[in-house]
Amino acid sequence: MSEEQDLDRRLLRRRHETLAGDVSLIAAEFLAGFQAVQKIDRPAVSIFGSARVKAGSKWYALARETGALFAKEGFAVVTGGGPGVMEAANRGCQEAGGLSVGFNILLPHEQEPNVYLDISLTFKHFYARKTMFVKAAEGFVILPGGFGTQDELWEALTLIQTGKIGFFPVVLVDTDYWGEVLDWLRSEVLDGGLVSPGDLDLLMVTDEPQEAVEMVVSCYERRLEEGTA
Repeated sequence: MSEEQDLDRRLLRRRHETLAGDVSLIAAEFLAGFQAVQKIDRPAVSIFGSARVKAGSKWYALARETGALFAKEGFAVVTGGGPGVMEAANRGCQEAGGLSVGFNILLPHEQEPNVYLDISLTFKHFYARKTMFVKAAEGFVILPGGFGTQDELWEALTLIQTGKIGFFPVVLVDTDYWGEVLDWLRSEVLDGGLVSPGDLDLLMVTDEPQEAVEMVVSCYERRLEEGTA
């Protein structure tokens, strides 16, 4: 077991003896993250998706195009800094002359930062890292992915729904992949009275990178006009 795994498991136990020291380590990681976010000198979007996607695949190409289009609109691109969709979005952004940011995470299988990063920080704790994705972003764009991608999706929706953060767009890319999730939300969650009717309006879905970019940029421009950005 790595030192980082041991720390996380110790923190999640109900009792442990090094409470003050462990809290100090977490606080230092939050500070480093906040300082990294302050280096982003322009509006930014956080892009999520699977680390398992290979170069040359449909989803890699979609993410790379999306990253490039955001760069051309003057947006920085923030990802989890790893391979797959993350690498593709960072790559597209950097190739288009944009600011590419990666917030990586130490994992047992040693996820390495991709090579297309202008600002890079590696976290030990998911909860500190996840805060930076929200803090840096004017919107989320979410491509197909697994548990980690889903985690970011539901957390963003919860934060918006409960008013912990102001409204910003959450855009799902690939209607075929996300279609069954949206059907389940409508038929089971909404029809079951488990969310309010307007809550599903927090989600947008598209197959077109250009449309995803327009959704985020237009919301940001509206917030600028309202003085809420």
